[in-house]
Amino acid sequence: MSDLRLDWPVSPAISADGPPVPIGRHLVRKGLIAPQYLVHALELQRHIDAPLGEIMVSEGLVSRDDVLDALSDQANAQRVDLTESPPAAEMCDALPAAICIAHNVVPWMYVGRTLLVATNDPGKFDHLRACLGARAAYLVPVISDSVQIAHHQSRLYGAELAAKASVRVPAIESCRNWGARTGTRRWIAFCALGLSAAALIVSPIWTITIAMIYASLTLLLTAGMKAAAFWAQITHGLHDRPAAFTLDKMPFRLPRVSVLVPLLHEKEIASALIKRLSQLTYPKSLLDVILVLEASDDVTRETIARTDLPNWMSVIEVPDEGGLLTKPRALNYALDFCRGTVIGVWDAEDWPEPDQIERVVTRFHDAPDNVACLQGILDYYNSRTNWMSRCFTIEYATWWRVVLPGMAKLGLVIPLGGTTLFFRRDILERLGGWDAHNVTEDADLGVRLARHGYVTELLPTVTFEEANCRPWPWVRQRSRWLKGFMITYLVHMRSPRKLLRELGFVRFMGLQSIFLATFSQFACAPLLWSFWLALAGVTHPVSHSLGATAAWAMAALFLITELLNLGMSLVAVSGRGRRHLLIWVVTMPLYFTLGAVASYKALYEMIAQPFFWDKTQHGVAAQTDHPSS
Repeated sequence: MSDLRLDWPVSPAISADGPPVPIGRHLVRKGLIAPQYLVHALELQRHIDAPLGEIMVSEGLVSRDDVLDALSDQANAQRVDLTESPPAAEMCDALPAAICIAHNVVPWMYVGRTLLVATNDPGKFDHLRACLGARAAYLVPVISDSVQIAHHQSRLYGAELAAKASVRVPAIESCRNWGARTGTRRWIAFCALGLSAAALIVSPIWTITIAMIYASLTLLLTAGMKAAAFWAQITHGLHDRPAAFTLDKMPFRLPRVSVLVPLLHEKEIASALIKRLSQLTYPKSLLDVILVLEASDDVTRETIARTDLPNWMSVIEVPDEGGLLTKPRALNYALDFCRGTVIGVWDAEDWPEPDQIERVVTRFHDAPDNVACLQGILDYYNSRTNWMSRCFTIEYATWWRVVLPGMAKLGLVIPLGGTTLFFRRDILERLGGWDAHNVTEDADLGVRLARHGYVTELLPTVTFEEANCRPWPWVRQRSRWLKGFMITYLVHMRSPRKLLRELGFVRFMGLQSIFLATFSQFACAPLLWSFWLALAGVTHPVSHSLGATAAWAMAALFLITELLNLGMSLVAVSGRGRRHLLIWVVTMPLYFTLGAVASYKALYEMIAQPFFWDKTQHGVAAQTDHPSS
């Protein structure tokens, strides 16, 4: 420790010789960068909101160590390597976690009464001093790498931040209390099952009839919503794609964008992910991609250890606290370590269009302040793998290119997808981020945004993913989605009058269709399939209770809905790059038979395992399609 400069002046940003030399000029004097390259970096800084040092590193003009050394000389502050000399565990008591996160610092060590604080931005140290008041007189900065600072913030304050990540959303808007009455729910479910069985034995025809009435009413609700969305979409069409991005013609300085990529038990995805994200054209000095993994996930950690990460990528490990291992909890934890004013989410297997970030920041700049979220379009790069991948691609082409855009045009609540989401950070934090206990945190967040008066827009930019192409993994994935949909619905229906007041009647009914009716349609599917027997001439039980007219009316509704679904799917895959799927649209009714199995699995888990996260394995299928929008 003999080389520590402990004779710094009170304001270390000012050297004894006067104002600090600008970092660019300092690097030129040291011979580390040619003047013309400095001019190039300064020109870039006119268009992008990033420190000059980070711009030069991202452009490959200097190394990160060169910049840190220059900052050390500029601020007359000691350069430290936190990997070689980490802060002791008890240093967590030196500064509050919130202060460290907000100012991107970490307490390093005490020398007497002086606290040495690691920072990578000494120019903002005076703001830290102002926040600490009288304690600031004993603070002295040392210079360290931002990745090292984040790592030791997590190490020192991980337990506190992990506990906070689990409860960021207010309890009234969260499902975290759902697990407290598992025993009660089991008794209720057991009694409901017993009563249903008894009713079926005592009066089978009327029991079936009542179930058929419910199935038909929810079918009518979903069919009405889909028909309205279909009509809105085909009459108004898709949004025009924005003009090509040109940096020197941007009317505003580009902001920093942080994108969270949660990973779990990923064996092979890391290198492919880096290759795909490296094709992004957004300035890398403004791109902050954070790979988020659980501390117990040795598989992914070993995968990443074998991979050279670019300097615009970093890793955050979420401590194992409280036994909760969910994607939203991991996202909440990593949110504190983001540096961007725009927060995005991608999945591990995602392949975004190269100019996606430019389109996001341009739309946020032009959009009204109440536009809190931009949702991109999902497509799939392995549609030719097998029949199931073809049907999966058709299903989501229908959802993302027909139904969801139509719902947006109708002003309905948009249930977000789990990826290609971008938020204004201040609004996301105001809402408490994601519900850490909800297994469809995306859909829940979409509802909460709408309830708080914010708008979600669909953006015409595409992210390509891997279509689920194996039966049992499909059931597991779909059961998680259906379970989350129903838990989300029940959470927001705790006070129906309040929900109706906040959303209005049309959006309230849209929410009934999206969540309750969608789940009901999967669960009641075997009842609705019985109409195929009626169409074949077999007398339906409803004919005995309500008469033949009612039975044929229900059958006609079922048939019309099936034709509507087929028509929407045909429109969805009629565009360039998806026409090879047209002949497979007629097989979609067979594809959805697995949905009934998934719904019953979801019902069981709602009662017994509400927070269980059934992980979808990535990297199973090879690319069979060339990504194109």
